[in-house]
Amino acid sequence: VQLQASGGGLVQAGGSLRLSCVATGSIFSINAMGWYRQVPGKQREMVARITSGGTTNYAYSVKGRFTISRDNAKNTEYLQMNSLKPEDTAAYYCNADPGAGPESWGQGTLVTVSS
Repeated sequence: VQLQASGGGLVQAGGSLRLSCVATGSIFSINAMGWYRQVPGKQREMVARITSGGTTNYAYSVKGRFTISRDNAKNTEYLQMNSLKPEDTAAYYCNADPGAGPESWGQGTLVTVSS
């Protein structure tokens, strides 16, 4: 599975962005998809995850502000980010988890939130 993420950018605190991630290749093998983020010097952390059945879970820090969704017809997942905070600044990576076997990662898209 190959993943192509887009939608990052610079936004003021309180603003919104929507990230997109298009999956190509063996998409039938995807069980769950997710978004992770990483800042320099820190470990990559899970932001949001959605299963093939539509079950979602979120990091506590983004609950109520971020929404993950997927359009299976377009092989695309989205992350709608509202009420952005400076601490949301990070490189965001999309992820595809087949459930068994190696996961796939997108190239990362940078989100910068100014105060």
